[in-house]
Amino acid sequence: MASPLLSLAQASLADFALEKVLGDASQIFGPYIKNATRKTEWMKHYNDDTLLVHMNIPGTHDSATWNYTQATQDALLGVTSLNGVTVPAPETFRCQQRSLIDGLNNGIRVFDLRYAFDPTNSTLVFYHSQALLSQIADLQSVLFGFYQWLDDHPSEAVFLSLQYEGSTAKYAANDAELQMRLSDTLTNSAARRYRYFVQRKGQLGTLGEARGKLTLFRRFDLDQLPASYTEALPGLHFSPSLWTDNSPDITLTYDTAKNLTAHIEDYYQPLTPSDASATEAITWKYNATTKNLLLAASQYPDDLFWTWASSEDTENSPPIWPQIMAVGNGSSTPKGGVNQQLLTFFKENPHKRMGIVMFDYSDQPSDLIDTFLSI
Repeated sequence: MASPLLSLAQASLADFALEKVLGDASQIFGPYIKNATRKTEWMKHYNDDTLLVHMNIPGTHDSATWNYTQATQDALLGVTSLNGVTVPAPETFRCQQRSLIDGLNNGIRVFDLRYAFDPTNSTLVFYHSQALLSQIADLQSVLFGFYQWLDDHPSEAVFLSLQYEGSTAKYAANDAELQMRLSDTLTNSAARRYRYFVQRKGQLGTLGEARGKLTLFRRFDLDQLPASYTEALPGLHFSPSLWTDNSPDITLTYDTAKNLTAHIEDYYQPLTPSDASATEAITWKYNATTKNLLLAASQYPDDLFWTWASSEDTENSPPIWPQIMAVGNGSSTPKGGVNQQLLTFFKENPHKRMGIVMFDYSDQPSDLIDTFLSI
């Protein structure tokens, strides 16, 4: 039997180790602060038998990009120079300004995370295209941030959309080594895996099953590994080969055995004329987004609806950055961006199922998420 002093030392060491991991994760996850409010635990107010496909669940697109500032870019130049690519300006790829834990505490439950090897090809870190978001906060440490948050908020269910990010480096490849590292990270500890990941495969179940856990949305293939590696992973599989690029209307069967269908809008770059105004581009995106939301509200009640309200029009002249698309550009966009117009749309469509909706700059307007959760 362990002595009280030994038990205390072990507990202290465990606390120190967790503090170290959460500190490493903070550049992506955000500094960990325990918080409990109605918004932080909004799922408490739903019954366990509520089907997840019947719920309205807010998410963030390119969730880790909140950290991509000029200061981050300058601090990482010594590392990113190894990638052999031109580092983009922050406004090109920044899509959020609140950390992952801020999002969790603000009601966000779905996180879009893009991973690849760091410039030394040794660690899985987060990118948006060529934009390295941190060299310290890797996938493993950020997962621990989610584990700790779920321990503190066991009524909540969190969904992680993981996608391989190409074009991060001159010689980047989604090869067997990278896929093996991802598989190991998601499955290397049976206790952690079974405790924190919903083990259901191929379909979403009830909120009760998902409480206190992560549900994995696999927007990646392990096509360089034996099939057993894919079979070992839980969650829903949205193969990149079936996800039509830049489409307002994707119908994707994510479980062929059960014929389960997702209706997805991911029209991230509206195909406007090359000299379109910001107002025109926002209108094109808003129309595509609300079309999918209205379909969710009126048809296919047991299908999954996943709508991406995020967008940019960087091929335009001048470029229309994600922030402009989301929240407008002052007097040149009198109706605001997609978010302001969706706020009105949500108020005009109360008590409707909208499904999962992914936002850029999800904290603007300040009542956007509250309004979405109230419908």
